[in-house]
Amino acid sequence: MEVKVGISHVQREVSLETKATAASVEEALGVALKDNGVFTLTDDKGRKVLIPAAQIAYVDLGSEHARPVGFGAVSA
Repeated sequence: MEVKVGISHVQREVSLETKATAASVEEALGVALKDNGVFTLTDDKGRKVLIPAAQIAYVDLGSEHARPVGFGAVSA
């Protein structure tokens, strides 16, 4: 699933692919905002992204199921 996070006063958004579900990302965001802590995301390659919850402007959750790409996606 693709997750995009907009950060206050930063022109570029943070974008990453993660294996986490939309529900788990939403829950982690809620906890970070409630505790005024750090929002932590882990991408597909195991790298962690830490964002101070007070600086988050928005979070865009993409679809959980990736669409097939290429000629293998075509069925006869």
